[in-house]
Amino acid sequence: MIKIGIVDDHAIVRAGLRDFFSTHVDLRVVCEAANGREAIDLVRNNEIDVLVMDVSMPGQSGIDALSMIRAKAPDVGILILSGYPEEHYAMNLIRQGASGYLNKECEPIEIVNAIRTVAMGRRYITPGVAELLARQLGRKDDAAPHEQLSEREFQVFLKLAKGESVGKIGEALSLSVKTVSTYRTRLMEKLSLSSNSDLTYYAMKTQLID
Repeated sequence: MIKIGIVDDHAIVRAGLRDFFSTHVDLRVVCEAANGREAIDLVRNNEIDVLVMDVSMPGQSGIDALSMIRAKAPDVGILILSGYPEEHYAMNLIRQGASGYLNKECEPIEIVNAIRTVAMGRRYITPGVAELLARQLGRKDDAAPHEQLSEREFQVFLKLAKGESVGKIGEALSLSVKTVSTYRTRLMEKLSLSSNSDLTYYAMKTQLID
């Protein structure tokens, strides 16, 4: 029996996944959460084989929670199920420790196949993600600028692009204002941008935020 935790801010999505998984004898949903902070509590307080988690959620996002979940539960499979296409987030999140990345427009049975693969301790790589990996390995210079950001830089980048203040970002990520400002300077240099409005435009143009 594969024990599953579902993390999504939409109750109807969680209910739909729970009902669908219940039709498979080897899958059982044991807990649910609505944001990244709750997801951290899930892995701390429940025995879970696979966490199925969204990326974009209010409060603490899946991106913010991923590294903390991986640190607290290194053996838990983390399958990202996101509304964003693979090319926008998959590479960054897999580098940060995600076991697989699926777009919510995939066929339902693919989610089941991915869960079974991840539960065995393997990564689930779709053809789209495999192509991204091959492209990145073969032509590093052609990778999108944001794919060169570190995990922390990417987290700070997304929050700045959404208009969050340095102080608020520091509080959310348990970092000092000075440290956040240092990350901001670094990521601005890597992306060749000069202002927060440039960051927001870049993030919207590349569809990293809505």
